[in-house]
Amino acid sequence: MAKKFISVSLNRGSLKRLFVLTIACALSACATGQNHLKSQKWLDSIKLAQRSTVVLNNQNGFLPLQNLEEARIASISFDLQYSSAFDSILNKYAQVASFNGRNYPRTVGLNKLLDDVKLYNTLIISTSAFLAPDPGISAFIREAENKFKVAVVVFGDGKALPNFDDVKSPLVWCAQNTKTGAEFTAQAVFGGVAVNAKLSNNFSRKYTSGSGFAIAKTRLSYTVPEAVGLNSEDLKKIDDIAAEAIREKATPSAVVMVIKDGNVIFNKAYGSPTYANERPTRISDIYDLASVTKVSATTPTVMHLVETGKLNLDSTLQKYIAQTRSTDKADVKVREVLLHQAGFVPYIPFFQKLTPADYRRDSSAEFPTKVADNYYLRKNYYDDVMWPQMLNGKLLTRGKYVYSDLSMYYMQEVVESVTHTPLEDYVQDAFYKPLGMQTAGFLPRNRFDKDRIIPTEDDLTFRKTLLRGYVHDQGAGMAGGVAGHAGLFASANDLGILWQMLLNRGSYGGKQYFNPETVDLFTSKQSDVSRRGLGFDRWDPETSKHYPSEFASPKTFGHTGYTGTCVWVDPEYNLVYVFLSNRVNPQVTDKLSHLSIRPRIQDVVYEAIKKGKK
Repeated sequence: MAKKFISVSLNRGSLKRLFVLTIACALSACATGQNHLKSQKWLDSIKLAQRSTVVLNNQNGFLPLQNLEEARIASISFDLQYSSAFDSILNKYAQVASFNGRNYPRTVGLNKLLDDVKLYNTLIISTSAFLAPDPGISAFIREAENKFKVAVVVFGDGKALPNFDDVKSPLVWCAQNTKTGAEFTAQAVFGGVAVNAKLSNNFSRKYTSGSGFAIAKTRLSYTVPEAVGLNSEDLKKIDDIAAEAIREKATPSAVVMVIKDGNVIFNKAYGSPTYANERPTRISDIYDLASVTKVSATTPTVMHLVETGKLNLDSTLQKYIAQTRSTDKADVKVREVLLHQAGFVPYIPFFQKLTPADYRRDSSAEFPTKVADNYYLRKNYYDDVMWPQMLNGKLLTRGKYVYSDLSMYYMQEVVESVTHTPLEDYVQDAFYKPLGMQTAGFLPRNRFDKDRIIPTEDDLTFRKTLLRGYVHDQGAGMAGGVAGHAGLFASANDLGILWQMLLNRGSYGGKQYFNPETVDLFTSKQSDVSRRGLGFDRWDPETSKHYPSEFASPKTFGHTGYTGTCVWVDPEYNLVYVFLSNRVNPQVTDKLSHLSIRPRIQDVVYEAIKKGKK
């Protein structure tokens, strides 16, 4: 068979363009490789820090820090070059205030520093190793130990350790006075990384060879994909898909978090809070989670009550909600409600029945319920109008799977009846505060500046204002911003913490929040007519749907939210995937779903994992 040759004639201009293109491609390939090399170099530095970090004086087990709900923490740095990196990591685990010792002159100034931290009960004191004794810092540490719980972190030459012989509190020494050393030790303080090294030399009468206490990894760590055998380059497709979502006006902003084996290996923010591009999105931004509320607030509360014997899945609503006894809801079981098989209608557009007499633009004793800026609902509207509507509606599809927001309105009533505590308070005390979750909660405008909160819809029909920090769901808004099905706001990091605890089958930070069997019960398939668990959504066995992802395992559980959010846990891959967006801004659009943005990003993660195993 004759070979065919293609003849190409190139003039000088064509050759020049080809040369430029070749160089550009080579540079692009080089840049691509550099990302992986950069991550690997960072990881090598972290491993060096791990080998060079020793925990001393920890015989009472103060480290890693526990009981975060009781801790009011301040970080005080003395001459530490990388204090900002150190404090930044600390704040991923708990709210930590920062104080720079350089701003306080020795002796007299340090007395003022002691007064300035009087409202805190836990101090993390960090310093670069000083080879010559520093009486001011030593005196400060001694007095602080008498007034506060203290942990001391020292960076640099071990020859400085004799200067800390009088320290009674736990002392973390890292020989690496580097940024990665600061990042590693900050995680060690909270149990984000394991520490097992011991002193290899005799440094003082107290700090002798072989000294050192082990710290187990009990919380999330913050690292790079290479730490779990993945290549950073294989996750770069996430950037492209997120850029597509913003370019196609599917959402103005997004935050993506990926947690593998208890390690945050990817956490990026994209776009801006609105298409006006007023500022870049931040990974710490707070989003309206919509229906992710169902499984991040209401369902965990139900789990806790079931586990402690205060709530029975097979008891009927009439046991917990007296007003149901004269309705067709009386004999509906709690289990049916959680499975969306009670027969409730999917949704009631409560706001459509509002009249001008029902609201005011200013608050008063008669119009106290704040629905949004300059919108106040009349007193007891929920009890007088909304709740009776739900009670008196007919059950038309009982036994069938019909997804309904009403299910979690009812579950909120159930759990508040059992706990005698508002849902928003119960979840804070039982889960969010102990876990170290700093942003999660209802009514975020009561706690945060609105600039930290990503806006949702520019509501042109109901509230007639841009919603920023007020729940997007109309019914939840009319209920005062707190509802069993919607109203929860949080950052990606907070969701990552909560759902890592669920992936751990109830354990996090050295505390057991649920028995493993409870988590298994609620998150596994519990319905004969749907894919659902108890409260939780799950992997769809109809594989043509590729839900929630083409590669998700049958063990996957989680939920999506109307505002463009989702969180999915895949125990088979030891994986947590968080996606936050405000696809309803400025108005509702279905492009996020039509473009399959959320599942495609999730697919990229699975493909990277599979490739990493080869």
